[in-house]
Amino acid sequence: MQINEWKKYPATYLLLGLTTLTFICQYLLNGFQATSPLSLFKMGAMYGAFVRYSPLNLWRLVTPIFVHIGVEHFLFNMLALYFMGKMAEQIFGTPRFLGLYLLAGVMGNAFTLLFTPNVIAAGASTSLFGLFAAVVILGYYSHSPLLNQLGRNYLALIVINLIFNLFTPSVGITGHLGGLVGGALAAIFLANKVESRLFSKGWRSTALLTYMLLLLILLGFTYL
Repeated sequence: MQINEWKKYPATYLLLGLTTLTFICQYLLNGFQATSPLSLFKMGAMYGAFVRYSPLNLWRLVTPIFVHIGVEHFLFNMLALYFMGKMAEQIFGTPRFLGLYLLAGVMGNAFTLLFTPNVIAAGASTSLFGLFAAVVILGYYSHSPLLNQLGRNYLALIVINLIFNLFTPSVGITGHLGGLVGGALAAIFLANKVESRLFSKGWRSTALLTYMLLLLILLGFTYL
């Protein structure tokens, strides 16, 4: 791999590295029990029923993004991050891309916390769905034919994935939906200098406030 590749997409490679390191530690620390519910929980997976009774564990809104439930799960998400991440980082710029990735994941895990509290949930797919949604939003409003086409392609990909989720009980569709919502909102208030012209200052402020308010509402209902 060329050094220029690392310099061009530092956030993508940082996320790939952190997630890979977490996955390796998962197996080193837990051996053949690495994908058991207890091991996943110890590594930082979301378990809403526990977080409800222990608000100090709200850091689990972030950590599940880096934890995976098996080799196939890990490899599929890392492959998606490698290709999707580089494209999104090029569109948004490194700081905004990193913020988008994390904020989408947090919203996805907040959905999981409230709506499916009895499930052990983990994986980068909450963030990845957020990236898909961000490209769809920019593609819809952009004047660039390339972004328009990318937006349509990723919209079709989202629909196909959600239909697949409906018939795959082991896949957490709730987190994916939350990631979509978080990514769509973040795409507006984190748009780069070029694409931000597509959205007025009022739009960007409204998207940011909507994200914050929605997150507070989800947490509020969780702890009622």
